[in-house]
Amino acid sequence: MPEDIVIRVLLLPLSLLYGLVVGFRNLLYRSGILRSVRFDVPVISVGNLAVGGTGKSPHIEYLVRWLDQYINVAVLSRGYGRNTVGFRAVSTIDSAAEAGDEPLQFKRKFPGISVNVSESRALGVPEVIKRNPDTHCVLLDDAFQHLAVTPLMHIMLTEYSRLFTRDWLMPSGRLREWRSGYRRADIIIVTKCPPDISTDQRRKVVREIDPYPRQRVYFSRYSYGQPYDMLRPDIRRPLDLDTDVLLLSAIANTDYMLQYMGGVCRSVHTAEYADHHSFREDDMNDILKRYQRMDSRNKIVVTTEKDATRLEAFSDFFFSNGIPVFVLPVQVVFCDNDEEVFQQDIRHALEDFKV
Repeated sequence: MPEDIVIRVLLLPLSLLYGLVVGFRNLLYRSGILRSVRFDVPVISVGNLAVGGTGKSPHIEYLVRWLDQYINVAVLSRGYGRNTVGFRAVSTIDSAAEAGDEPLQFKRKFPGISVNVSESRALGVPEVIKRNPDTHCVLLDDAFQHLAVTPLMHIMLTEYSRLFTRDWLMPSGRLREWRSGYRRADIIIVTKCPPDISTDQRRKVVREIDPYPRQRVYFSRYSYGQPYDMLRPDIRRPLDLDTDVLLLSAIANTDYMLQYMGGVCRSVHTAEYADHHSFREDDMNDILKRYQRMDSRNKIVVTTEKDATRLEAFSDFFFSNGIPVFVLPVQVVFCDNDEEVFQQDIRHALEDFKV
């Protein structure tokens, strides 16, 4: 849109200033003035160049679900949005305010694994290993820009409809650093792909990314499950063309989800908030009004697994006002035969790891 281009041009000086700062910091690490640490346990970093929306959480969950069958895996996240500081081992009885929404989501879905939060990954990794000496691999959540740690492998995500190659530096765009940062990646996963992505579409994306010979590019998409009741997770309800939905979300990008729900529901209304938004009482009143304005006898509220960790604090509000809130689960599915080759890459890297 012309308006968007004008805004980006106006913000360009700030983006250039931001880029200079980030570029100088990265240069300090490349030159060795700032040191990056390695560990005697393999570390895999999952992150991106852009701010949110590429699907880090579902891909972390994919790795946990797969690797946990064979080795002891731990997760270390920053715990964005929490009101606690320092290192914290996440418990299933924590709140999102204490642990951060995404780490709490990980722990509740995989209660048997070690999930931890720390502002500093360089200090957090040894603490994870100290507390869990049988750990075979540590997954770093959203750590592509955390250069204080040198991982065994960098996995970088980029969204199919918003490739990093077409984006700008913040604040005129969504990039956290210059596009050239993709060179650090060992694996690049193009996420949220169309279910029927063609070979020609894949080739065009790979050409646009222009990976180095050592880099591998894979493609993934989402598979949505049957929504479950936030207050009674044992109760599930399928989405169908007789259901009207109020999508309640505070995530970076809902386009992919809206496209899916638009094809399986009669109508989809939205109540969208900023990513990691801390819900308040006035938000609940707004949601109630939106829900009541929906002229339907078969209406529900649907939210994401991440948002549910913050909305649970208002369970009494939803119950007393008769608002059925269902959580839409999601899993990563690799396109074509990418899963087998992707797993081989990870497996070989772990088998070849040397201290």
